[in-house]
Amino acid sequence: VQLQASGGGLVQAGGSLSLSCTASGSPFNVNSMDWYRQAPGKERELVAIVPNRGRIKYADSVKGRFTASRGNAKNTVYLQMNSLKFEDTAVYYCHIDDLTFGDIWGQGTQVTVSS
Repeated sequence: VQLQASGGGLVQAGGSLSLSCTASGSPFNVNSMDWYRQAPGKERELVAIVPNRGRIKYADSVKGRFTASRGNAKNTVYLQMNSLKFEDTAVYYCHIDDLTFGDIWGQGTQVTVSS
């Protein structure tokens, strides 16, 4: 299974960016597709969990500004980021919680917010 993320870039504070991540490869048994991020010098942190069923969960720091969703084919996850802040600067990773293969990570995409 491979995850390909795209959509990162440079944006001014207050701006918006949209990330997407598509899973491909061997058949998999996805429990959730998620977004994490890691800022320089900090630990990787959860941004949003998008389960197959149930409510999407967000980190408190992004609630009301970020919206995560799944594609119709269920192998794609999106992250719409609005009202971006300098502290949102990080490498954003997509992640699959797979009931067969466990944790699957994408390669990450850089998001830089200029103040």
